[in-house]
Amino acid sequence: MANRKVGVITQARMTSTRLPGKVLLEASGKTMLQHHIDRLREAGLDVFIATTTNASDNPIAAFAEARQINLYRGDEQNVLSRYYHCAEMYQLDIIVRVTSDCPLIDGSIIKDALKQYNAVENNQQVYLSNALQRTFPRGMDFEIFSFSLLEKAFQNATLPAELEHVTPYINQNKSGDVEIRHYKRATDASHYRITLDTKDDLHLIQLLINNFNAAELGSEQLIQLLDQHPELVQLNAHIEQKKL
Repeated sequence: MANRKVGVITQARMTSTRLPGKVLLEASGKTMLQHHIDRLREAGLDVFIATTTNASDNPIAAFAEARQINLYRGDEQNVLSRYYHCAEMYQLDIIVRVTSDCPLIDGSIIKDALKQYNAVENNQQVYLSNALQRTFPRGMDFEIFSFSLLEKAFQNATLPAELEHVTPYINQNKSGDVEIRHYKRATDASHYRITLDTKDDLHLIQLLINNFNAAELGSEQLIQLLDQHPELVQLNAHIEQKKL
C-alpha cells in the first residue's frame, strides 16, 4: 500500500438544478468549495477537482488554478468518465470519491476509513463507504475504491444512472466480484442534513459556519450541536434528497 497513490476526487459544477452556482456561494468570507477543500485536507491526501468542459464551469477551473488545486475537465453528463480520466491522468491507485455539495465533510473520518480499507489484504476488489448504510449525516458521504474497480465500471457501465452517479456499477456489484464494506458510527445520525442542494440547506450551513464555528468542528461535534439545536435541524428537514 505504501507505493500506491491515494487521492480524493470531488466533482463540482455551476449548473446544479436546485441551487445554481452553489459551490461558489459564501459563508464567513469563504466559498463553499473552499470550505469543502479545507475540510478534505484533514484527511492528509491530495485533492482533485473534476469539473466539466462547459464554459459555465470556467469559474471552478479558475478557482482551482488560482489555488494550485489539481484539476480535470471532462464530460458533464458522463461523470464516471470524468472520474476515470481524472484518476488516470494523475495516476491514482486508490480513489476517495466525494461531492462538492458537502462543505462540512469531515476529512478525519475519511482518514480513519482509509485505515480500515488498508487493513484489508488484497483490497483491490473492496468498496468501502459510509453512504450505502447511512449512520452519518447527509453531507459526510465518501466512497473508497481502487482504480481497477473504477476502470472496470468505466469499461462496462452503460445505464445513464451508472454514468451520472459514478459508482452504481461498483456498489451494486454488477461485476460479481466486489467486496462491499460499510463505515458506520455506533448510533444513527443519518436523519441530519448538512449537504448543500437548496436555499434552505444554504441557510442552515451559513448559520452553522457563521454563528457556530462549524468549519472548525469535527463530525461528532457537529452531530452534538444538531442534537442540542432542533430548531436548526428543522430549517431543512423537509428537503427530499434527489433519487438516483
